[in-house]
Amino acid sequence: MDLPQAFLDRIQTQLGSEYEAFVASYAESPSYGLRINPLKGAPAAIASELPFVLSPVTWTPEGYHADPAEHPGRHPLHEAGVYYIQDPSAMSVVSLLDPKPGESILDLCAAPGGKSTQIAGCMAGQGLLVSNEIIPTRARILSQNIERMGITNAIVCNEDPDHMAELFPQFFDKIVVDAPCSGEGMFRKDATAIREWSPGQVTMCASRQHMILSCAEQMLKPGGILVYSTCTFAPAEDEEQIRVFLAEHPDYVLEDWKEYLPNAIDAAEEGIQYGSLPGTMRLWPHKTRGEGHFVARLRKTGTPGDQSEISHRKLQKKQKKNNRRKQPDYSELSEWWKANLQQTISQPSPARLQYFGEEIYQIPQDMRSLQGIRILRAGLHLGTRKKNRLEPAHALAKSLTPQNVNSHYSCSIEEATRYLHGETLQAVPSVRNSETAIQSLHGWTLICYEGYPLGWAKASQGILKNHYPKGLRIKF
Repeated sequence: MDLPQAFLDRIQTQLGSEYEAFVASYAESPSYGLRINPLKGAPAAIASELPFVLSPVTWTPEGYHADPAEHPGRHPLHEAGVYYIQDPSAMSVVSLLDPKPGESILDLCAAPGGKSTQIAGCMAGQGLLVSNEIIPTRARILSQNIERMGITNAIVCNEDPDHMAELFPQFFDKIVVDAPCSGEGMFRKDATAIREWSPGQVTMCASRQHMILSCAEQMLKPGGILVYSTCTFAPAEDEEQIRVFLAEHPDYVLEDWKEYLPNAIDAAEEGIQYGSLPGTMRLWPHKTRGEGHFVARLRKTGTPGDQSEISHRKLQKKQKKNNRRKQPDYSELSEWWKANLQQTISQPSPARLQYFGEEIYQIPQDMRSLQGIRILRAGLHLGTRKKNRLEPAHALAKSLTPQNVNSHYSCSIEEATRYLHGETLQAVPSVRNSETAIQSLHGWTLICYEGYPLGWAKASQGILKNHYPKGLRIKF
């Protein structure tokens, strides 16, 4: 692998005697892992049932090293949102963030969704997750991954950091900034990152990262946690960013990663180490079973009630403006929802429903007004109103279980692959589906594989008409 000479010269200065081992690591295969989705069940139990050879990632309880030759990304369980393909090093970022159910959390640079889906798994459907991505094409991929993983409490938006800071002054309990960077840590995986690298690009990224961090700071509550990460080795994008940030924001303190990373002692033994700035964390490809990463955990001093007077006035002004707008009639929409889906879903009507054109969404309880935000996913997409009936959304299917619906069909792996390709299925009795169960199939039916939902079909006389979205259909 031909690495840029200017990059190698700097790395030699950074690593000294470890330089040769670092260069030798580029002759090895890149790391590969998957992360179990806790929204689908207990990670250890799910991992034991997966048809792959897995070994635990020390620093992330739901993370596992995997073999890419087994192609876990091309399996129906991947499409069911049971796991997410992710580099093991990248999993450390959310481990340091330590999300909790009920918190308000922002993933500011969220695409393609690895950090957001990991955060959502920790939140267990409680609280508010705002996942933002400035590039529209990447924001759409982010939205699809949020949907695939069955996440119900996330808002996906497509905004620049400056506007986000105006919309959410001192709003979030925790923020992760996985900053756009020069990508040096991905050189083993991405030849494009090598071709695009230059010292000038490092300088440009560092300037952009400074701006993003400044915006993130404005959105964090006093007492909140800000985790900054990159997948690069450049000190200008890593330790120097944190040094400058702390100098400009004396109300922040840098916290030692060993105090917050799960199994920190074992992780250190596996090669995770401090950066040149004490307290920061570095993962090197010649030290760990992962690609290159840098992480810093920062705490804003104060308590959540200590909002600045300026932020308090902004919040008051925004709330008064929202109160003047006509608010949706949640109760009326809730009754309409129950009347149209009571034959499909056997669970209580969701709270805080809202129309967006003919689309109906369940808005997370802690979300303020959506006015003025470029939204791709306004919470959980429940369905589309067509004339006076409701067609349930694919996102709704991914958030359910067989126990939540009145009609479901458990398919074999052969049937699952055909369904994901868009084919109509013929329901047949089997060890998974009794003759009585087949006869009772009617209307909107949840297609499941190994108990995990894939999507909807419309059942009639044993025929399951495929409603898997055309844009998502794949052929294994």
